[in-house]
Amino acid sequence: MATTDTQNLTKPVAQPKTSKPTLSGRESQFAMTWRRFKQHQLALVSLWIVVAFYLVALLAEFFAPFDPGDYNPRYTYAPPQGIEFVFVEEDGSWTWGPYVNGYGTEIDPEAMRRIFTIDEEVRHPLGFFVESEPYMLLGIIPMSHKLFGTIEPRAPLYVIGADRLGRDQLSRLIHGTRISLSIGLVGVVLSLIFGVIIGGFSGYYGGWFDSAVQRTIEFIRSLPTIPLWLGLAAALPQNWSALQNYFAITVILSLLGWTELARVVRGRFLALRTEDFVTAAQLDGASDYRVIVRHMVPSFMSHIIAATTLAIPGMILAETALSFLGLGLQAPIVSWGTLLQEAQNIRTLASAPWLLAPGVVVVVAILAMNFLGDGLRDAADPYGK
Repeated sequence: MATTDTQNLTKPVAQPKTSKPTLSGRESQFAMTWRRFKQHQLALVSLWIVVAFYLVALLAEFFAPFDPGDYNPRYTYAPPQGIEFVFVEEDGSWTWGPYVNGYGTEIDPEAMRRIFTIDEEVRHPLGFFVESEPYMLLGIIPMSHKLFGTIEPRAPLYVIGADRLGRDQLSRLIHGTRISLSIGLVGVVLSLIFGVIIGGFSGYYGGWFDSAVQRTIEFIRSLPTIPLWLGLAAALPQNWSALQNYFAITVILSLLGWTELARVVRGRFLALRTEDFVTAAQLDGASDYRVIVRHMVPSFMSHIIAATTLAIPGMILAETALSFLGLGLQAPIVSWGTLLQEAQNIRTLASAPWLLAPGVVVVVAILAMNFLGDGLRDAADPYGK
């Protein structure tokens, strides 16, 4: 027994398992920002809406059933066709599958104009990845299939109606999404570059340069925005191509949209240039470029992202307003603003209210981007309450 007790006493006691502290257990700033952002449910839903918008803009040729320039005079101002899934046969049996009904026409004896009616006896089956005329996705990938469309070639498919030339409003709206959203994105990127560089140097160096920049910003912001946009857009040469007008409008919006971001960046630089980590970097011999790029800008990058997200809706609204007034983008370029030009005529709008669909899309996109910007702004400080 003594020997057994001695062996039990000398046997090493099993130590409880403990996890070693690792750096991976510490939450990064991005992880904390994302965790706070997910708590903002409205912003999270808006994020998926914005992603869907840009996905449609990127793959517009694939999502659009037809080319935006295709027209058919037989279907001018054709009303929207509802997508049906169940058809009851004469013998009472059910047929499943997506389809749209055909069109019938009547003559209004009072207005003496043609009126479209839905012919429930005619069905045009729909399908996914249907064969279409060859096209170039993103201008580089040859393809011959669309996401959805009618199985019968050249069958009418106007999910949200047609315009005055018989062009599919949905296809034009999808292609217009690419132009309008790209103008907002490209314009904000240029404004971001101007705002960070000019506002950063203004706040970092101060002195006469800061005073000159601030007076310039105050002068630009004191000008009435809409008349200034109209004047600059009207000054574009009439013989420019549609692509040249596109880039010109983008540059104009960028030159006018950098002022607010520049002030935000300047304020942050004024607050950070006296911080200990900036002073330590300067005493360590770091150049001004390294201090700004490697130390100061990353410390408030989340604020820049939030401000940029909130600036995109302003760019989109500016392009839409200019194009709607006929001083922005012009045909054959398709954007939300040029599509809304069709809704300027009250008589036309009364008989074809679906021409206001681009306005609804603009409202949804602007609200989603604003809610997304609010969520990013709230999550920008992961250590906040």
